[in-house]
Amino acid sequence: MSEEVPAQTRVRGRRPSQGEPVVDRALALLDAFDATHPYLTLSELSRRSGIPASSALRLAGRLLEWGALERDAAGRFSIGLRLWEVASLTPRGHGLRQVALPFMGDLEEVTRQHVLLAVREGDEALMVERLSSHGAVAALYRPGGRMPLHSTGVGLVLLAFAEAAFQERILGQSLMHQPENVPVSPAALRRTLAEIRRDGLSTFRRGAPGPIVSVAAPVHDAQGTVVAALSVVVPAENAEPRLLGPAVRTAARGISRGLGLRRAPGTA
Repeated sequence: MSEEVPAQTRVRGRRPSQGEPVVDRALALLDAFDATHPYLTLSELSRRSGIPASSALRLAGRLLEWGALERDAAGRFSIGLRLWEVASLTPRGHGLRQVALPFMGDLEEVTRQHVLLAVREGDEALMVERLSSHGAVAALYRPGGRMPLHSTGVGLVLLAFAEAAFQERILGQSLMHQPENVPVSPAALRRTLAEIRRDGLSTFRRGAPGPIVSVAAPVHDAQGTVVAALSVVVPAENAEPRLLGPAVRTAARGISRGLGLRRAPGTA
């Protein structure tokens, strides 16, 4: 029998210890969910968040009331639609996505595969949107999911145009190509990043779970700063990067103009 969440208008009880405010506990509950754990029982929520079951139940009740969590007939918790509503308001994602969607739609219509839009978030790339045709090659990453900078087409673009200090910190790490678990050569990665900056285009090949080619280009804001990366992901067997490159670059420039860019970076 599932636990009943008390309907309360105010969270009562002992004040959390210093350094562990209620908001941190609530965020820990939300962070317990991921793509492989979209539904959690109270005991799972407690274990994955590190919060005692009694406290987790009380906090979950408040999150349920607000709409950040939902609960099914079996008593399992899941992320609520209210969070999606709030997240859709973020300027860095929503505004960019709205401008990009028509261009992404054109690319998807031509390639009949995946078209990705990503931004840099911390040390990773965050997929803002993905358009996928029926029958497209199997996708490794999902919208809203995080991707490695050094091992994806969009990630390489974002890393290539990141500030020098950030690049050096990433290059100083022990990097592995995912999901193949093949070590990354820092020297080879430096050359790749230099080529991307020179050409304004990234061509990335991945062998697993299925051979694919990703062709990506940078998206600039009104000041000429790279704020996102756009890519197409196609099966390797029939990929023609020399044909895909101009189409991706043109779409990325169209998005950049929609964001306010008046002239291509590097032009007078």
